[in-house]
Amino acid sequence: MSHLSERPEKPVVGVSMPHESAVQHVTGSALYTDDLVQRTKDVLHAYPVQVMKARGRIAALHTAPALAVPGVVRVLTGADVPGVNDAGMKHDEPLFPDEVMFHGHAVAWVLGETLEAARLGAAAVEVDLEELPSLVTLKEAIEADSYHGARPLMETGDIDAGFADSAHVLSGEFQFAGQEHFYLETHAALAQIDENGQVFIQSSTQHPSETQEIVSHVLGVPAHEVTVQCLRMGGGFGGKEMQPHGFAAVAALGAKLTGRPVRFRLNRTQDLTMSGKRHGFHATWKIGFDAEGRIQALDATLVADGGWSLDLSEPVLARALCHIDNTYWIPNARVAGRIARTNTVSNTAFRGFGGPQGMLVIEDILGRCAPMLGLDPMELRERNFYRPGQGQTTPYGQPVTQAERISTVWQQVRNDAGIADRKEIAAFNAVHPHTKRAVAVTGIKFGISFNLTAFNQGGALVLIYKDGSVLINHGGTEMGQGLHTKMMQVAATTLGIPLRKVRLAPTRTDKVPNTSATAASAGADLNGGAIKNACEQLRERLLQVAGTQLGANASDVRIVEGVARALGSDKAVDWDDLVRTAYFQRVQLSAAGFYRTEGLHWDAKTFRGSPFKYFAHGAAATEVEVDGFTGAYRIRRVDIVHDVGDSLSPMIDIGQVEGGFVQGAGWLTLEDLRWDTSDGPNRGRLQTQAASTYKLPSFSEMPEELNVTLLERATEEGAVYGSKAVGEPPLMLAFSVREALRQAAAAFGPNGHSVELASPATPEAVFWAIEEARRATAASASRSGHALDAPSVNGFAAHADADADADAATDPARADATALNGA
Repeated sequence: MSHLSERPEKPVVGVSMPHESAVQHVTGSALYTDDLVQRTKDVLHAYPVQVMKARGRIAALHTAPALAVPGVVRVLTGADVPGVNDAGMKHDEPLFPDEVMFHGHAVAWVLGETLEAARLGAAAVEVDLEELPSLVTLKEAIEADSYHGARPLMETGDIDAGFADSAHVLSGEFQFAGQEHFYLETHAALAQIDENGQVFIQSSTQHPSETQEIVSHVLGVPAHEVTVQCLRMGGGFGGKEMQPHGFAAVAALGAKLTGRPVRFRLNRTQDLTMSGKRHGFHATWKIGFDAEGRIQALDATLVADGGWSLDLSEPVLARALCHIDNTYWIPNARVAGRIARTNTVSNTAFRGFGGPQGMLVIEDILGRCAPMLGLDPMELRERNFYRPGQGQTTPYGQPVTQAERISTVWQQVRNDAGIADRKEIAAFNAVHPHTKRAVAVTGIKFGISFNLTAFNQGGALVLIYKDGSVLINHGGTEMGQGLHTKMMQVAATTLGIPLRKVRLAPTRTDKVPNTSATAASAGADLNGGAIKNACEQLRERLLQVAGTQLGANASDVRIVEGVARALGSDKAVDWDDLVRTAYFQRVQLSAAGFYRTEGLHWDAKTFRGSPFKYFAHGAAATEVEVDGFTGAYRIRRVDIVHDVGDSLSPMIDIGQVEGGFVQGAGWLTLEDLRWDTSDGPNRGRLQTQAASTYKLPSFSEMPEELNVTLLERATEEGAVYGSKAVGEPPLMLAFSVREALRQAAAAFGPNGHSVELASPATPEAVFWAIEEARRATAASASRSGHALDAPSVNGFAAHADADADADAATDPARADATALNGA
């Protein structure tokens, strides 16, 4: 076992314990960024001047009316920026734009003595706008050839030979929607200036170092004059990885110009209309199977809806391409990617970061194709799994080293869910013509690490005080996911002391510099490795002191539960006494730790390499019941087996699995973003801009029975204490919900009927799928035994490849494929 993975005697990691701030959360005493305003004197409030048009060029900006409003102190415009007027890492996001790029784009900010004064001042600002044509939907952008950013291409094998060897060749099209983060705490920042003109910003950000960098660019000052702290976030889910930077810069600019603290917080409607979402995608695909249903070739194009600026669209698209294989070996593949430019908010990171979109494409393909191939969907999926010992690699060239875990979690969840004994589903469907049930099983293989290799580093600062108490600082941020809890457990385990001895400080750029975002599920890996490194430095120094006191070699001393003992001896030294002695011996009691993920390499141009440290695996079995009259459904039971390696904190991890699954189910079945696509005055307006119109998962959508099991004996070599990431992978377990809904809708049709299902699969969408299945039943009856027509695939008929058509007359297998597709 590697040094990083090995656990010492009586570790604190692996013990279930509550979130470190759980009591504060439930009692309301936990402070968030905007709570700090009440503790700050003479605060000004910032309010955006939004332009409610999808696109237009600003001819003039009249701020004088705002300054006449009582309580308005200043109006911030582009003329006030001393540095770079841009809030994006790609330099394509003007902080104060000359051109409105989406409905609700902020073009100026008003500072007021009160929030109401600032609001009234913003309403008084007059904007002369020259309206321009806009592209609101992904389809409009594709038709207009409106793209930006990179154009990745991933290729492996010989795709032409793969299709030539395929007995069945099918093709189709699939478009699916994005998702609103809807974190409980909206974007917020509080900026202050000290007596030396240095800037201190409290920000609800997943990436304090990048917030610091953007603010320093906007203000035109070096980074050491800007300090960013993140106390905690009320949720982030990726929405606070890039987009807080500009908001923090507005607050910092206001503070710099007025000399007073400036508070910024979006209300819910502003947050929904001004901040980015998960990227919606459009996919076209062609896939070839052999006679047994094994994938031979895949040719696909994925187009992401990037919105008006690039933000993180390029890495999101790259990860989507890297995850289109999911758990399946595709020997021959060509997958191209594009980023559409639309006049909507700039879409950004969201839990899974493109991985869910890529994986959804292949799961949708297999769900559609299974009936056409005459196979049970579970069987088709299982036949295409990566297999251990076969030397199989992903389409981008990374070996799949734990392929056996794909089958292990799959079989375990089938056993736990009693899939083989679920015969009551068929019996229920046989006697209920207007209600159907179905159970589906899907698996996941999700790569862990940032695609950009440079981001795979973490830092920490650990301080031991004379009384034996320990304070840890690290570069990760806490958004409710339990990272701080795990980091305290890692520190206590490495030092060999009780958890009560350890406290964690808020994340600050002046304590740990140049940190990566808390994203990509890498927070525990990177920061845990850095904390372990710092604590090991301290422990080695203390072991030398303990060895002297115990009359033993330092290598023979162990610190367990706060007591140092030499092997084979009863003599002991208490931790507090050991630390005090070390201090008087002038032993350094602070250490900076660092960790870099080894073994990564990635060439973004050729789209080849091993960008991930390891893969996280999981499988879920979901049973649903669907009402044939309305399309309404219930999730009756969910069984999950998930691979978190050797868990650092089991209760935290189980909570992450449950939460990720529910959020994924929301994306796939409920959360339906709608924009006004008319040519009227509200074109481009987000119509679902409140909880009343944007449907979030609630208690009524929770599974009636939810069973989560963490995979046992799953040590991950080369990761901190043998653990694996858990933040993002569980979201994709919700594919099983959508596939179960597909199968339940298909149960209203004839055997072997393939159902298309929109995403999100709202009750309305499920109803239309049911209606299509019923029409297929009626058509089948009228044909009285004749072959079924090909099912529609998002408005396009699934069809056999032209080569298959040509060979059908001479090749019986190809003739079968032709019949399957209605060619």
